[in-house]
Amino acid sequence: MVFVLPGAGRLVERLFLAGDEERLADRIGDEAAALALFDALGHLSSPRLVGKSGRYWCVVKDVVGDNRGHDKLVASWGLIVKRRAWAYFLTVGCAAAAFGAAAQQAPEPSFRADTNLVVIPVAVTDAMNRFVLGLEKGDFHVTEDGVEQNVAHFSGEDAPLSVGLVFDESGSMDYKLRAARDAAAHFLKTFNRNDEAFLVEFGDAAKLSVAFTSDTEQIQAALKNAQPGGLTAMLDGINAGLLEMKKAKNPRKAILIISDGGDNHSHYTAAEIEALVRAADVQIYAMGVFEPLLSLGLTPEEISGPKLLSEIATQTGGRAFSAALQSDLPSVAARIAVELRNQYVLAYYPANQARDGKYRHVDVKVTQQHGISALKAHWRMGYYAPSQ
Repeated sequence: MVFVLPGAGRLVERLFLAGDEERLADRIGDEAAALALFDALGHLSSPRLVGKSGRYWCVVKDVVGDNRGHDKLVASWGLIVKRRAWAYFLTVGCAAAAFGAAAQQAPEPSFRADTNLVVIPVAVTDAMNRFVLGLEKGDFHVTEDGVEQNVAHFSGEDAPLSVGLVFDESGSMDYKLRAARDAAAHFLKTFNRNDEAFLVEFGDAAKLSVAFTSDTEQIQAALKNAQPGGLTAMLDGINAGLLEMKKAKNPRKAILIISDGGDNHSHYTAAEIEALVRAADVQIYAMGVFEPLLSLGLTPEEISGPKLLSEIATQTGGRAFSAALQSDLPSVAARIAVELRNQYVLAYYPANQARDGKYRHVDVKVTQQHGISALKAHWRMGYYAPSQ
């Protein structure tokens, strides 16, 4: 259920955070709606969108009791550049599980199939790492190898996703496996009906456990049966994910690697995987507990694992997130899920129509908005032109 709270500036924000249902009911003008809101919040098992106030939007992350036995709301607030439809309200660090109703009300963006069309997902954040919403087509400038490109298609809508989970079940994941499974389940809860996902598991070897499906319960069932053991063929797992991703039905594609980093048993080398990633039209995200202080006894490959994941992810427009504690993994998964839902999609027909198979470097600039701290964009760094 999505609760819409009418604008009242900072007053509504304070009532949210104070858990003052009586005054909030006065502000809403509907006591029953306010009571239903607080009742729903009291049974939260995952974050829920509950409303906005002026240029601010709020997602409640948790409900905690204070020492007087009163419930208080722990919320995240972000910034909206311009007022937009409800489908845009997403948050930093929270899964948008309550978005089903809102997303169904907005038309889904579509791009016609064309091998010459270059699609670039872009996430924009401010200096405080909050997502910036409401930007328009004219706020983006795309260049390819230094040449300005005309953005033919633009969307800020929540488009269907094709996602691959690449899950580490090697021996080093032994005591982390449960938290990793919970994080994957947290991520899958954010899926919409037109999304699809697959599961690749890796230990000594990589295997496709669940092919593309819209039934995320199949993936969760497979993860429940995962048993830790063996070495870590992470690069082979990424390759298996890239192969299955070729069957994706949606234009927006991403791979999420859940691992504690490092590779010590793959047939593929890091250089080979980096080349394959550059050739693939897919964003790669990574999450895991890397334990930087416990490097004694680890191989050089395991120590450099986090850096390798970061390099692979960054060039695709994705990112690598680390969690200092296992308990942080679900919030990391939520952050990635929300970033995927919170992207602008730019598409253009390249001015350079040569079918030479060469790598093209893409750069995206975002116009700085008045009254907002410095903006930062994350995008796919380039692509290989078709060769025939």
